[in-house]
Amino acid sequence: MADVIRMPRMSDTMEEGNIVEWLKQVGDEVEPGDVLAEVETDKATMELESYQEGVLLYIGVESGPVPVDGILAVIGEEGEDYKPALEAAESESAESGDEQKEVEDDGEKEKKSSSESQEKNKSSEAKSKSDGGSDQKEGNQASDDERIKASPLARSMAKEANINLSEVTGSGENNRIIKKDIEEYISSGAGSKSSGSISIPMVESGLADFDYGDHKVSQMRKTIAKRLSESKFGAPHFYLTIAIDMSNAISSRKSINEISETRISFNDFVVKAAALALRKHPAINASWHGDKITYHKEINVGVAVAVPDGLLVPVVNNADHKPLSAINVEVKELAGKAKNKKLQPNEMQGNTFTISNLGMFDIEEFTAIINPPDSCILAVGSIKKVPVVKDGNIVPGNIMKVTLSCDHRVVDGATGAQFLATFKSYLENPVMMLV
Repeated sequence: MADVIRMPRMSDTMEEGNIVEWLKQVGDEVEPGDVLAEVETDKATMELESYQEGVLLYIGVESGPVPVDGILAVIGEEGEDYKPALEAAESESAESGDEQKEVEDDGEKEKKSSSESQEKNKSSEAKSKSDGGSDQKEGNQASDDERIKASPLARSMAKEANINLSEVTGSGENNRIIKKDIEEYISSGAGSKSSGSISIPMVESGLADFDYGDHKVSQMRKTIAKRLSESKFGAPHFYLTIAIDMSNAISSRKSINEISETRISFNDFVVKAAALALRKHPAINASWHGDKITYHKEINVGVAVAVPDGLLVPVVNNADHKPLSAINVEVKELAGKAKNKKLQPNEMQGNTFTISNLGMFDIEEFTAIINPPDSCILAVGSIKKVPVVKDGNIVPGNIMKVTLSCDHRVVDGATGAQFLATFKSYLENPVMMLV
């Protein structure tokens, strides 16, 4: 019997997936474990694997967005009539949609109607602006590369290296260009001659190689916009800032790195101190779920990582039980996966608290938007050498400011302040984290 393949939920926040490319075509034999297509989710480009054996009889969407549970394809026996199974699946999807509509109350309908009206107006304005320029630009500059079979990672590498994909020979299935082909092309110096002969015009402002103009919103950016808008305007934020003397942390880090094979960073100290402080203040390690508040026994710290398309939050599970060296290795590995779009859904799920650190960019102080359903997020600034008063004398100090964003539905001011006081004590006396 024919099996209908639907769009799976590949991450906890995914609502739709974007079909980048089908690696199997109608008529191809399929075995369990074969990759059917590449799907761009809100967090990464992932491979859609088959769990069925048979022949690919039907592809519903060649490319573009498909909602979760939307029909993608049909797999069955060669020559099998798959239409009854497809029609039954489409009917089931329609009934599910009707049921969802019926449970909406009048207030939600009015809100949706207003939202759709605004979106239509915005869409109409955007379309009128982009039809003349953006479509023409995409058609002339991107269509050639888009016709060429290449993995998303290979396309990204080619774009960064300013390589024309038509000049690269693919070694993958059906001459598909993969990562190895781009690396070999770069190492061969094939593009150096042409790139050297190009005369880059002088510009008065901006970056000459920046891709200006209209860009389609990626699945990741759509999710960031939706989730953080809901958080910022739905959760009553308040902010608590505290200054921490990092002099002892600086000395401790220097001593540890002199004898340790793993070079500990200040961010590792922050993650560990936050995890230990959460253990003493479980009311902060909580999530808001509308009709209930969940206080988590496990302490799983999400660490925000900047990537070209936006922001990902890989999770260090049970951070309070891990030594600094283990936290360092895990954060580096997760950050590397995030930047290469290799993070798996389970590596981005289950966070109970989030840290956003911009200290490496010399940002002294900032506020962050809570990552739902967490009740708090900690914004970490840079360490500044400033004069401080100690024992009645003005001496050089190393001050780091951190700001805790709190959801007032879950956390009160005093609770947040007590957490920050404990967090501060750990960083100002790092030996307490080693006991």
